[in-house]
Amino acid sequence: MSATETRANVSPIRWIANQPYLLLSITALCWAGNAVVGKLAAGHIPPVTLSFLRWFFAFLIILPLSWKYLAQDWNAIRGRPGIMVLLSVTGISAFNTMQYWSLEHTQAINTLLLQPTAPLFVAMWSLALFGTRLTAAQAIGIALSLVGVLVIMLRGDLTSLKDIDFNRGDLIFVLALLIFGLYSVMTAKRPAIHPLSFVAFTFGCGAACLIPLFAWELYARPAMALNGANLLTLFYVAVFPSTVAYLCFNRGVALIGANRAAPFFHLVPVFGTVMSILFLGERPQLFHFIGFALVLTGVFVASRKPPGAAKTA
Repeated sequence: MSATETRANVSPIRWIANQPYLLLSITALCWAGNAVVGKLAAGHIPPVTLSFLRWFFAFLIILPLSWKYLAQDWNAIRGRPGIMVLLSVTGISAFNTMQYWSLEHTQAINTLLLQPTAPLFVAMWSLALFGTRLTAAQAIGIALSLVGVLVIMLRGDLTSLKDIDFNRGDLIFVLALLIFGLYSVMTAKRPAIHPLSFVAFTFGCGAACLIPLFAWELYARPAMALNGANLLTLFYVAVFPSTVAYLCFNRGVALIGANRAAPFFHLVPVFGTVMSILFLGERPQLFHFIGFALVLTGVFVASRKPPGAAKTA
């Protein structure tokens, strides 16, 4: 069978599963929507409630698909309980709860502006834990993307930087990004299990770790109203930024590594801007195109395979 015939026989899902740039772009798109939806939910769904129900329902969605893989991989999971719980707490419980908590105290635009600092935290954890340094291309790419994000978020007017009011919510979100940087780096140490086993365990364990906080919040704050808007919010966050995004993100990191995957965080504010143009009626302007070009160039430069690196299958 020729190489062309072999490629033709590959299923679309299998093909997508081996396209790290596409996977990480889908992740950024889903997470951009999560920032918008999370802000809309602020004041209507308490943050721990939103986070707990998000991961509980995501676990229920993924469980039928992952059950047989969980059974096969359970001994491997039991052999590394520490790292699996750490990944569940950092990537599932803590990061997302703190993101929703921050949105009660700050604007969504602030979290979009802060999101591109995530690669810096990934680089910091990589250096601190594994001695992995950024390559020159990764450093240049991150810098280009950050400039592009600033151009978009400041609407081409750098003088408006002085008008941004960083508050308690911004500090909470920065801490959340620091925690997620640890998750991104430590996924390299997870046991060699099927991707569906990994997300099913971390979703379920992450939700379980939130139960004490969820119970406290039910006592301390008014419960979520069961209306159409809140139920649609729960549907979105359980399916797209949870199930779809984490499957794509974990696979993307497995294919190209945390440092090369991290610059795709810069696409989150880009997609957020596109969503505001499409759904909120904002008109595209020159600074949008300049910013997009800088971000995409930075992502391309930073995510390229280093010279001399071994070829992957």
